[in-house]
Amino acid sequence: MKAADIDYCITHTTTETAVLSQLDRETNLKTLSPQMQSGSYQGVLLKFISQMINPQRILEIGTFSGYSAICLADGLSEDGVLHTIEVNDELAWLIQKYVQLSGFEDKIVLHIGDAKSIIPKLDEIFDLVFIDAGKLEYTTHFEMVLPKVRSGGFILVDNVLWDGKVAGGDQKDETAVSLRAFNDHVHQDDRVENLLLPLRDGLMLIRKK
Repeated sequence: MKAADIDYCITHTTTETAVLSQLDRETNLKTLSPQMQSGSYQGVLLKFISQMINPQRILEIGTFSGYSAICLADGLSEDGVLHTIEVNDELAWLIQKYVQLSGFEDKIVLHIGDAKSIIPKLDEIFDLVFIDAGKLEYTTHFEMVLPKVRSGGFILVDNVLWDGKVAGGDQKDETAVSLRAFNDHVHQDDRVENLLLPLRDGLMLIRKK
C-alpha cells in the first residue's frame, strides 16, 4: 500500500477521544519509547474488534502506557473485565492515571510483573487476548494463553513484521528471527486459524478452533 493511501485511510478513520489524545501526548513527553504505543489508527481497530466480539474477559500482555487497554475495554460486556500485564513498574502511575480518566477503572485490572509468572495464576477463560510484549517470548506467551482461550476466541499479536525485517529475511536481527519463527509456528498450528495484516508493524489475528 502506498504511503498516500495509508495517510488517506488515517484521515478517514474515527479520531481518538480526548482522553486518548492526552495519553498519547503524555506518553510522548514522559516515556523513552513512545513508538511502542498502539496509537490512534490501530487503537480504533482494537476497539472495533472488541466491540464486535463483546468479550466478557480480555487479557493483554504488555500494557505500556495503557492506550490499547483503554481501546479494548471499550468493547467489554457489561460485567466484563480486562486483565493487563506490564513488567515495568515505573509505568504504573501513568497507566492508572489514564485508566481512571477513561472511566474504565472498574473494568481494567493491572498486574505488574512478569507475564510468565502472572498468567498461570489467572483463573479465567478469555474471549480475547492481545500480545504486545517480550517479542522474543511470543511463542511462550502464545502457548501459555491458548489453553485459557475459549473455542472461537481470538488472539491478536502486534509487531509481527518488525519494520520489514521479518518478511525481508533478516538473519542478523534476533527479534526478526524470533518473530519469523513465531509466525511460522502459528501458521502451522492446526489448533488455530490465522490472518496476518500489514497494519503498522504487522498485526496477527488468530482464532482458536
